[in-house]
Amino acid sequence: MKASKLYNFREMNSYQFIAVVGLIMTLAAHVILLLTNKHIASYNALYACWLGVFIVGAIINYNTKPDDQHGHHHHHH
Repeated sequence: MKASKLYNFREMNSYQFIAVVGLIMTLAAHVILLLTNKHIASYNALYACWLGVFIVGAIINYNTKPDDQHGHHHHHH
């Protein structure tokens, strides 16, 4: 089990990458909401959603063998 699949962008799959980008965007938007003093009741649910996507992606990533081309979405030309 390689822990680097959880934090190294090169070893993440597309689900994990989308989740990380989503979390960053959600955090940025949250800061803007705080600065403008706006509150959205269910906003924190977004964090749970992104975390869920990341966990599912991590499970898929761990179950994908390095030589299995079907699990990787990064195409090097």
